[in-house]
Amino acid sequence: MDKAKKILVTRIFPEAGIKQLEAQGFELTLWTGDSPMTPYELVKHSMDHQALLCTIGDRIDRPFLEKCRHLDIISQYAVGHDNIDVKAATDLGIPVGFTPDVMSEATADIAFGLMIAASRKMFFLHKTILKGEWGYFNPTANLGMELKGKTLGILGLGRIGVKMAERCKNAYGMEVIYHNRRSNKAAEKALNATLVGFDELLAKSDVLSVHCVLSDETRGRFDRAAFKKMKPTAIFINTARGQVHREPDLIKALESNEIWGAGLDVTDPEPMAKDNPLLSMETVAVLPHVGSGTMEARDAMSRLAAENIIEFYRSGTLPHMVNPEVLKS
Repeated sequence: MDKAKKILVTRIFPEAGIKQLEAQGFELTLWTGDSPMTPYELVKHSMDHQALLCTIGDRIDRPFLEKCRHLDIISQYAVGHDNIDVKAATDLGIPVGFTPDVMSEATADIAFGLMIAASRKMFFLHKTILKGEWGYFNPTANLGMELKGKTLGILGLGRIGVKMAERCKNAYGMEVIYHNRRSNKAAEKALNATLVGFDELLAKSDVLSVHCVLSDETRGRFDRAAFKKMKPTAIFINTARGQVHREPDLIKALESNEIWGAGLDVTDPEPMAKDNPLLSMETVAVLPHVGSGTMEARDAMSRLAAENIIEFYRSGTLPHMVNPEVLKS
């Protein structure tokens, strides 16, 4: 590089990737505010930078991109990219990088843990101890359900979905069914998984775990009508995006005993209000969107996000790219 490229970094990301960028001579501007930049601040600070290192909470919409069309590259510190108007970026010739696969194990662990926690009412029962309500043994109280031999349904049998299915099959001998836009032949062979229609997924799943991307097709897919088609003993797990389920409909389904329980790492909106009814329900477990929250996963995400920028300025390509058609044109 003839002159050091300037990169706007929108969060305090793990040092692994930051050090890589600094070692390559990039000039970094690190946002250290307690809260994310406002849309105005994001545009203002992006104006004198050539690259943007951002994450899922940053709104990279068409108005932003129109004002910041000078950006050479946007590198997203996340596997999801629904916060970015990818079509607009593509129209403007801006490549978008992301960090796939490195958080698959961590997120699958959260989905698996939420399933167990909801099935045995763990979060609710922990709260009874804090309230001083741990009483005498009652043979018919606080009963959960066992998972052995149950049917796991997955919406989106990709990298994370496969990891979740492996855990459930190996630990509990669960039968795996799934619904995808395309069949996953490798998973079918390895896990004896069966591709089914969406309604069959709803009807047959004892545990239904969501691992799809957020799109026009999946937004609000789990509404009241969908929950009514599920088993009254079913557990709904969502570690993908909160907008895939309609939260008021989920609350009604649980209150009406249309489904048995839920485990959520994502909500709509985020953060969730502290008085949300889901937080006090017996068979519900909620976490504050920590699916990728391990040191290993976050460091790896930081390195991949940095490598996308480094390789772009070195060779004009990105190792992990959302819109490769930009480079082809």
